[in-house]
Amino acid sequence: MVELRRPTKNRGFYVRMRLLHSKNGRPQEKGFFYRYYKWVLWFSLSLYLFSSYFITKDNPHNKATSLAKTRVSNSASRALFESTNASLLQQPTSNPALLNNLKIFVYDLPPNYNTDWLSNERCSNHLFAAEVAIHRALLNSQVRTFDPYEADFFFVPVYVSCNFSTVNGFPAIGHARSLLASAVRLISSDYPLWNRTRGSDHVFVASHDYGACFHAMENVAIADGIPGFLKNSIILQTFGVKYKHPCQDVENVLIPPYISPDSVRTALEKHPVNGQRDIFVFFRGKMEVHPKNVSGRFYSKRVRTAIWRKYNGDGKFYLRRHRFAGYQSEIARSVFCLCPLGWAPWSPRLVESVVLGCVPVIIADGIRLPFPSAVNWTEISLTVAEKDVEKLGPILEHVAATNLSTIQKNLWDRRNRRALMFNNQVQQGDATWQVLHALAQKLERSYSRGSGVSSQWESDTLGGFSGDS
Repeated sequence: MVELRRPTKNRGFYVRMRLLHSKNGRPQEKGFFYRYYKWVLWFSLSLYLFSSYFITKDNPHNKATSLAKTRVSNSASRALFESTNASLLQQPTSNPALLNNLKIFVYDLPPNYNTDWLSNERCSNHLFAAEVAIHRALLNSQVRTFDPYEADFFFVPVYVSCNFSTVNGFPAIGHARSLLASAVRLISSDYPLWNRTRGSDHVFVASHDYGACFHAMENVAIADGIPGFLKNSIILQTFGVKYKHPCQDVENVLIPPYISPDSVRTALEKHPVNGQRDIFVFFRGKMEVHPKNVSGRFYSKRVRTAIWRKYNGDGKFYLRRHRFAGYQSEIARSVFCLCPLGWAPWSPRLVESVVLGCVPVIIADGIRLPFPSAVNWTEISLTVAEKDVEKLGPILEHVAATNLSTIQKNLWDRRNRRALMFNNQVQQGDATWQVLHALAQKLERSYSRGSGVSSQWESDTLGGFSGDS
């Protein structure tokens, strides 16, 4: 938000009036005109002080930055900003100095790009809803600026994961490329800010299986690749691997999948993190007996099938293949929670296990995990190679007999839970704050900071947005 210069404080002053005394110490009688004069003096003095305060405060010349340069109205975003979490705005968030005084401008796009999708409640609560959560948090953040000319980065709020399939209920993201291309055409024509850096200081969210490739099947995602108009930008994505992959070949920040804070709070009220845990190993989710699908690919690389075949019927393994709305209460009762890959390596179980105090057992070779500088994954989780999945029993028995208590103690540190959860307002250390902290390390991409890259791009002849995919 644009800083306003505080009005100069008018130091209070007073007039001491001394009563004249007669020789015998009694106050002299005051005439009508004397009393009238004193009353007029005090009234005039008070009126002067009162008026000068508001004149100084409301003087438009005292504003540090003029908004006259803003080319598109932010009235809708400003209204949402002021009304969404009015009570929360009174609470302190974080020290701006910790984020290198980062400034982010949030584009005020037409509602068909974002808020129209919220008519479906699932849009803001399902596992891909980080795109909604980050947008909401930024609207209420101290790093937000309404002046695009002082911004370091530009957030483009497009919700592409809220188009749910009527067949299976999962997000259908076939429209993602065209919707994003339309948004970029809009901001590149109405603002001069995209073209001056070719979008290098613009931030998008891609909270899908294969990030900015925008397809749920890896082979198709790789074939399609990242749209050309996004290749210079910064992508906040849930997909991440340690090896080279076409779908992460872009400047990116790895983020956790979205888990509703309300659902976690409800589960913890019934089952505290350090409470009784009567389930030794837990997994509920898709475990196909015959995993080969119509495309000829094997779901979860057969890992989940191997777990089901080996440990279904084992008393220490609580395995369920069907959905259950209250499954988080089962996680809160469990010692170990299996987090095998699905189509992509990442899973919402990574976050749910940590925040509910269950040791995550990560079975996804080469996975890259979010916010490693804030969450010490090696101290709070176990990693089992996909090829060793049938050895899970003895592996977990050994951990339980040796260093389980140490892992649990590290896991129950509240800082881990905070770093993986998104809130409506940015809280220091939470998931959106971690995103901002990561962006603050990329300020060399900021045009307003006078980066060499931006200056070089500005000197090029830019043809604007071409719309290539």
